[in-house]
Amino acid sequence: MEASVLIVSKDRFSELQKTLKILHDYLNLKDQEILVFLDGCIDESEKLIKLFPFVKWEISPETLGASRARNILYKKAKGKILFGLDDDAHPLHKDFIRISNEIFTNNTKVGIIAFKEIRGIFATDDDIPDSLKQKKVDYLVKDFLGCGFAIRSEVYNKTRGFPVWIDIYGEEVCVALETLELGYDILFTHQIVVNHRTQKQKKNINGANYFRFGKQLKNTASFYLVYYPFPLLLKKVLRLYVLNFRKYALKDLQFFKKYLFSLIELIWNLPQILKNRKPVGRSVIVKFNGLRNPEY
Repeated sequence: MEASVLIVSKDRFSELQKTLKILHDYLNLKDQEILVFLDGCIDESEKLIKLFPFVKWEISPETLGASRARNILYKKAKGKILFGLDDDAHPLHKDFIRISNEIFTNNTKVGIIAFKEIRGIFATDDDIPDSLKQKKVDYLVKDFLGCGFAIRSEVYNKTRGFPVWIDIYGEEVCVALETLELGYDILFTHQIVVNHRTQKQKKNINGANYFRFGKQLKNTASFYLVYYPFPLLLKKVLRLYVLNFRKYALKDLQFFKKYLFSLIELIWNLPQILKNRKPVGRSVIVKFNGLRNPEY
């Protein structure tokens, strides 16, 4: 199998349907496969199973969270290259698999390709401004966006995969750090662009910012506890909570509540987090911290 495209979806019937229609037109399904994980959906998403019989479906009656669902789904992929997409994101290039294969072939040290994200809702791909699609020089990064990336299957299988101790927000950086530890690079490229069909959220709409704040705070602390060596991890966790208390919790009651809840949740889940502890070497941390972030 040449390539596997993997998507985790939660109550996004229309967006997932649009993405699958686009991928159907892009892919050669004889050599390429699409796998979708429906993560505790309570909308009409399961109706898509009959509409897209060529898709390999996985269904969970309960919500596991994006990271745990990916951990399950990626084990079932057969492709030499694994492509991760969000259910509301699609590549702007029909030959994105060919381009990715060329990048991997020409750069044997690259383990992950991070695609450029264009966020916004457009009537057609032709309506996306050319200024947003400008090609620039590719560069090495420390992380990648889950809405669009490619990873060699041989590399992914050498990592522990997407972490089961994270539900959502922050799972990509775990795979990224383990990839760097293996001696591979992460390349951010403008050669492949994905349209993430969502608008940037305005402040505090539907409490989304509060929810993300709490999850990212707990998951970032968990990341340090799992991967950072002593005593550096204690300094990082303490600094993380002090800075977020001053910047957010001290100025907004809802942020303060999420701050406290994330701290309680971190302590409650500490046994599970420490069970997964596998610190990387200091040289890997130095390399990780010296790399740029992908373009958001």
